[in-house]
Amino acid sequence: MAANSSVVSVAAAATAVPGVSTVADFSDLQEIKKQLLLIAGLTRERGLLHSSKWSAELAFSLPALPLSELQPPPPLTEEDAQDVDAYTLAKAYFDVKEYDRAAHFLHGCNSKKAYFLYMYSRYLSGEKKKDDETVDSLGPLEKGQVKNEALRELRVELSRKHQARGLDGFGLYLYGVVLRKLDLVKEAIDVFVEATHVLPLHWGAWLELCNLITDKEMLKFLSLPDTWMKEFFLAHIYTELQLIEEALQKYQHLIDVGFSKSSYIVSQIAVAYHNIRDIDKALSIFNELRKQDPYRIENMDTFSNLLYVRSMKSELSYLAHNLCEIDKYRVETCCVIGNYYSLRSQHEKAALYFQRALKLNPRYLGAWTLMGHEYMEMKNTSAAIQAYRHAIEVNKRDYRAWYGLGQTYEILKMPFYCLYYYRRAHQLRPNDSRMLVALGECYEKLNQLVEAKKCYWRAYAVGDVEKMALVKLAKLHEQLTESEQAAQCYIKYIQDIYSCGETVEHLEESTAFRYLAQYYFKCKLWDEASTCAQKCCAFNDTREEGKALLRQILQLRNQGETPTSDTPGTFFLPASLSANNTPTRRVSPLNLSSVTP
Repeated sequence: MAANSSVVSVAAAATAVPGVSTVADFSDLQEIKKQLLLIAGLTRERGLLHSSKWSAELAFSLPALPLSELQPPPPLTEEDAQDVDAYTLAKAYFDVKEYDRAAHFLHGCNSKKAYFLYMYSRYLSGEKKKDDETVDSLGPLEKGQVKNEALRELRVELSRKHQARGLDGFGLYLYGVVLRKLDLVKEAIDVFVEATHVLPLHWGAWLELCNLITDKEMLKFLSLPDTWMKEFFLAHIYTELQLIEEALQKYQHLIDVGFSKSSYIVSQIAVAYHNIRDIDKALSIFNELRKQDPYRIENMDTFSNLLYVRSMKSELSYLAHNLCEIDKYRVETCCVIGNYYSLRSQHEKAALYFQRALKLNPRYLGAWTLMGHEYMEMKNTSAAIQAYRHAIEVNKRDYRAWYGLGQTYEILKMPFYCLYYYRRAHQLRPNDSRMLVALGECYEKLNQLVEAKKCYWRAYAVGDVEKMALVKLAKLHEQLTESEQAAQCYIKYIQDIYSCGETVEHLEESTAFRYLAQYYFKCKLWDEASTCAQKCCAFNDTREEGKALLRQILQLRNQGETPTSDTPGTFFLPASLSANNTPTRRVSPLNLSSVTP
């Protein structure tokens, strides 16, 4: 009974505000602000600084409370009063990262707050020692080789306390973290779900739970508390699972109910647009966010990725210098500088800065992936593989790392490995044409041509980013002597690139016109063949062939050769394309209802 009564201290403090764990309604923003201010204080007292910052930022985005509505801090229990001296001293040591010293002075304390800080200090001490042993961020560090030696002891003690129902919401959170670190994923998920029920206001527990959910089906089977915090959790997990439409709907709803000034929500919306490669929209939101919160560093590495993709050197240089002035030893700052050097093709310097980021935080996902890209640029495939594998260890949902591994093994000419990694990337990003084109190329190398055709067609159907899927599909039809299907693909390719006004590489455009000129010539369609041959003359690599074909067409016309009446397909000149006369998609010779390999 003593253990059960002591659970009440933090739980009671957390539930001192009405409605904390019973409703998911945003009708009373004053009550929500009170809850956020309360949990910001509780997490700060326990050294959970990221959760405290998140709650404080969210509270700041809501209207200020009048003096009469401000709540005093939760009252101390008898146990808190007995441990107050030890807690105050240990918290001072904890704040300056003297974790062993903090744990020493907290040993034997009975209050919930002091007990959590005691166990958390031991956990962080083990993590610090583990990181110190990681001498080289790209050394031969296979998973589990460098361990936090404190984890097993902590698990035994926390498990015993859990069975006796002696853990509050914060204790359950720490128990879940320990289980996750020991790769006991199922047990960790159960404990984190329990933590969200006991203390639904603690964002850290929701975030840890988010990191363990791999798909939407898994999410459906979780019994989560019906609180307003669940809406933030769902928006975040939808973003992580690449369910961007659902995520944006959730964030828009949160803005509509009163969180329009939240920099966290704005940054998450920008990240969501980044994930669906709506680069202009994401850049616009990030620029607006920088005006609202000019000293913000979180998510600026994502912003730099967008600037990198757009080759905006001056903007990326300004961002790198600005972040250096704010805090040059933050992982995000190092990643931004790394991206800047990468854009300038100084890949050795870029890799150095990504390594610096990993010295600061060996579990920072973005730096591992970006460093893998740099090693790929430097043709150091073994180091690239090592970096990508570390990224996957940190987060198995990082499609960029899976895709990078696929590219690496493609360079090493190991197509079966390559196929495995591209398939994993495709599972995470089913509507990303780059994954599908890569899969198609892999199937083509393995001579699985039917699967290759499905992949190329699907890549085109979902919106081909690089405008290559139709060309590759056409070339595949060429190999299989399926001339009409190849011609249809080339026709559609030319219509698409001219209708959207994009400048493409001349090589593929000339390839398409050359094939179509020859195709129409064989079909005795002189007008169409002549049009395509004239287009060929505009490109260096096909100019002579185009001129030769035009001479042949002129000669045959002079001899009285008549065009065939069996017209295989209509070809409209690109210059005449408009919304009214663009032909509909004609290439559907395959059964493509099941396109995922």
